[in-house]
Amino acid sequence: MNQGKVCRLVSGALLVLASLDAYAQSSDVLAAPVRPYASDAKAAKAADRALQKSVIRALSRTKGLRATTITVRARNGVVTLEGTVPEQSQMGLATQAAEGVEGVTSVTNALTLSTL
Repeated sequence: MNQGKVCRLVSGALLVLASLDAYAQSSDVLAAPVRPYASDAKAAKAADRALQKSVIRALSRTKGLRATTITVRARNGVVTLEGTVPEQSQMGLATQAAEGVEGVTSVTNALTLSTL
């Protein structure tokens, strides 16, 4: 009879330890996802900055385009060109150059003609 009590006591203790271990693992899982959202936002900003630099580089390498007065904004593949150009033809050149950059999904051309 004492062996039966000891066996039940040991089984109960093992069951309690197993449930505590399972609880500790589940609480670790709940605490983990807090950080990835911040890193996703940082990764998106970094990708936007990289795309912006690529478009600026493409504009500056385009012959017949004065890119020094053009501002580039990029967000999720959408590029916006702002600023001034001296000739109408440069508006089209800027749009074409930006569209040719890998990662650009669309281009909004908000360039204006300079009066000087």
